[in-house]
Amino acid sequence: MKPYDVVFEQALTRVDPERIHHAAFRAIRAATPVTSRLVRTPLERRAGATSHVNAMGLAFPHPLGLAAGFDKNAVGIDGLAALGFGHVEVGTVTGEAQPGNPQPRLFRLTADRAIVNRMGFNNDGAEVVARRLAAWRAAGGGSILGVNIGKTKVVPEEEAVRDYEKSAGLLAPHADYLVVNVSSPNTPGLRDLQAVEKLEPLLAAVRRRADEVRPNHRVPLLVKIAPDLSDDDVVAVADLALASGLDGIIATNTTISRDGLASPRAEVERIGAGGLSGRPLTDRSEDVVRLLRERVGPDLTIVGVGGITTVDDARRRLAAGADLLQGYTAFVYEGPLWPRRIVRGLARGQ
Repeated sequence: MKPYDVVFEQALTRVDPERIHHAAFRAIRAATPVTSRLVRTPLERRAGATSHVNAMGLAFPHPLGLAAGFDKNAVGIDGLAALGFGHVEVGTVTGEAQPGNPQPRLFRLTADRAIVNRMGFNNDGAEVVARRLAAWRAAGGGSILGVNIGKTKVVPEEEAVRDYEKSAGLLAPHADYLVVNVSSPNTPGLRDLQAVEKLEPLLAAVRRRADEVRPNHRVPLLVKIAPDLSDDDVVAVADLALASGLDGIIATNTTISRDGLASPRAEVERIGAGGLSGRPLTDRSEDVVRLLRERVGPDLTIVGVGGITTVDDARRRLAAGADLLQGYTAFVYEGPLWPRRIVRGLARGQ
C-alpha cells in the first residue's frame, strides 16, 4: 500500500470531499515553487523526448492531461502542470458567474473508486476567468491550456448560443484549445444540446466567435460528449464533427448510469443524482473512443477520458484510438504522484 493510500483511507475519507478538494488544491498551489523546480529523472526526460504528441497543431509533451472540473476558475494551472500533467483543461466556465448547486454536491464511492458530483458548473464566470488567464499569460504561463465552456444555468435553452458565444469571445484569446461542454448531467437541459440539430448551430457560432477575437490564429475547437449517448448518436456526433471542421472530440464526460456498482445500493440511493466518474466508466468510455475512431478516421483528434487509472488503462485507451488522455478521479484516489507514474509507465512501453 502506498503512503498516499494510507492517508486517503485513514484521514481524507473522513472529511467532506469538497472541503478536501479545496484544501488539497491550496496545497498544490502553495507547493508550486518547489514542484516546478524538481529535477526530472532520466526516465522522465526520455519520456518527454519520446512521448510527445502532435495534435490540433499543438505539441503536447506527452498524452496525459488533467480533465476539466478540478481547476474550475484557472487559479492553479502552473501547480497542476508541475505535478506532471502535459496539458491542463480549466473550467467548466459559464458566461455568467454562478454558485452551482446546493451542498453537499460531491461524493465518493470508494468501493468503486468513483466520484459522484452534482456541482452545477460553479465558477467565477467568463469575465473574471478571462482576466485571470490574461494575467497568467502575461506572467509567462506556457503550459498547454484548454478552456472548457458551458451554459449558464439561468439562461434558457433558446439563448444558449449567445451564452456560449460570450464565453468563447472572452476566453478564446487565452486558450490553446476550446471545448464546448454539452454533456454534464448537472445543468438542466444541457444534454439536449448534444442532439445534432442543436449542436451544429452552437458549434458554428462558437467557431465564428473564436475566429473573430483571434483572426490571425485558429483556436482548435472540440466538443465533449457523454458516455450515455447511444452508439447511433455517437456516430452522428462524429459525422457532424467531420462535416463542421471540428478539431476534436473529448470522450467521455460523467455518466448518469448506476449499473454494475460494487457500492451498496442504499449508499448510492442516499447520494442521489449526479454525474458518476471513475473506474465504472472504463469500458464504455473506451468503447466510445473506439467507435469514434472507426468513424472519423485518423485525422480528427480524440481525447480519451473516463476510468483511466492504471498504465494499462492508458495504453488500452490509446490503442482504441485516443490521441490524448485526461484524468481526474484517479488523480483524487491515487494522489499527486499519479500523473508522473502514468507518464513513466507509458514511456517504458515504447
